[in-house]
Amino acid sequence: MLKTIPGTSSAFAERVIGGYYLDIVPNRAALGRYGLTVNDVQDVISMALGAEVVTSTVERRERYGVAIRYPRAYRSDPQSIARDVQVSLPGGGSVPLGEIADVKLTRGATTIRTENGQLAVYIFVDIANRDLGGYVAEAQEAVAKSVKMPEGYSVAWSGQFEYLERAKARLMIVVPLTLALIFLLLYLNFKALTETTIVMLSLPFALVGGIWLMWWLGFNASVAVAVGFIALAGVAAETGVIMLIYLDQALKERRSICEADGRDFTRADLHQSIMVGAVERVRPKMMTVVAIMAGLVPILEHWDRIGNHAAHRGADDRRNDLLDASHPGGDPGDLRVGKGLAVAFQGRCFIGRR
Repeated sequence: MLKTIPGTSSAFAERVIGGYYLDIVPNRAALGRYGLTVNDVQDVISMALGAEVVTSTVERRERYGVAIRYPRAYRSDPQSIARDVQVSLPGGGSVPLGEIADVKLTRGATTIRTENGQLAVYIFVDIANRDLGGYVAEAQEAVAKSVKMPEGYSVAWSGQFEYLERAKARLMIVVPLTLALIFLLLYLNFKALTETTIVMLSLPFALVGGIWLMWWLGFNASVAVAVGFIALAGVAAETGVIMLIYLDQALKERRSICEADGRDFTRADLHQSIMVGAVERVRPKMMTVVAIMAGLVPILEHWDRIGNHAAHRGADDRRNDLLDASHPGGDPGDLRVGKGLAVAFQGRCFIGRR
């Protein structure tokens, strides 16, 4: 049934192939007639079939135990065991084991798997060209519709899906804390909510480059991708800070020029200062981007040798947004939004002063 779900590469149910076991069941009524106990029979079986250490031998500096048991010819099959293994009687003499116990071969499971104290059977499923969460959701729906579980049976989805769910639960805590930490650091840097809000509002647009590269390369959402986007948010905040610092510096210089010329600061001066500040931040932005790109080169180019495919996917979304950020023909989404918000805010302040 799982093989019909799109994305299934292979589905293999664990085969519990039985094996033969030697069962020796004492006949308590016969034991009572001969004056024997179950413990007497078990002692004989343990010695005759399993061997019993009776002494030890010393070979130079090594000591070995010496065990005895019946020859193989007397214990090779149930008939020989029932006929040739003798149990001593309390009053003297002996009786064959087959007279006081049932000796037979039975079939049973080779292994017994348990999980949390319950019997378990595993079905191994490999998927390809599909995200794990979406596949499991569809598989759970198909199993619920097609398979009726007897009373006492249950289905649990484990393996990588279980690890993914645990990681998602952690990310639900880590991501808000990361954004809160970025907000706090920005506020400590700017000492103003306006500039901090401008940078924070531009962060979602910084993820655009990573998202479209994931679509282009056919990557699915994963924990590594989420970690890459978290790192990307930090880089976007850094470039946003650089943008606002240079915009603020350009505005101050333009105001100083207007005051020196004895004229008012106009809207044209506002746009001119913003354009100058946006151009002057190209070099520091390029220095930041190139430094980060250099650190990602080993993962991007030699990920098959490193053996960490997850790290390659996490690095790809950061690489693409950094390439977008360093494109000479224009700004990435986050800097364009940051620049636009700066224009809107400064323009509102300009109109308010007038």
